[in-house]
Amino acid sequence: MSSVQKSINLMSVEEYLAWEREQVEKHEYYGGEVFSQPGGTRRHSLIGGNLCAELTIALKGQPCEVHGSDMRVHIKANDSQVYPDVSIVCPPIEADTNDVISNPVLVAEVLSPSTADFDRGTKFGHYRLLPSLREYLVLWQDEARAEHHVMQEAGVWVLKEIVGLDQTLDLASIGKSILMSDVYDKVDFE
Repeated sequence: MSSVQKSINLMSVEEYLAWEREQVEKHEYYGGEVFSQPGGTRRHSLIGGNLCAELTIALKGQPCEVHGSDMRVHIKANDSQVYPDVSIVCPPIEADTNDVISNPVLVAEVLSPSTADFDRGTKFGHYRLLPSLREYLVLWQDEARAEHHVMQEAGVWVLKEIVGLDQTLDLASIGKSILMSDVYDKVDFE
């Protein structure tokens, strides 16, 4: 998050929410501080869009909802407000307003060079505070690679690394599998 700009003034979460709803660009909120979200690349957009599309198809006719990067997630334990690239929420859906959810079962982030360390470390730590979260997926832009974190029954997070277009993402929280080749469809790694 080192290259992501930070606001100078601290805000309450209520001030942030009122202010954020007026903004053109997205900003995340952590403990009173507001961080602008950098624009993405074509690869970032394709990977996030492909993942949303594949998950939407996989969950067609089922009650769970797939959301892209416009849906904010409220992490109540530390009052953070974040925009994951992809999230899945299943009923009963907890939401204070129509532009935020607070109980996703799966969250995915497509790594950007400026936020990769933050997304894989600190941000994952924030997400782990969500009692509903069962899976955290991190996807690379420069290769067909994913870190798939799964919450086990004992409350232990287990990491599985998936590398290659011929691999499959087995998503336990929704009981579905998707192909890495579909997630990375049209992505040029050169």
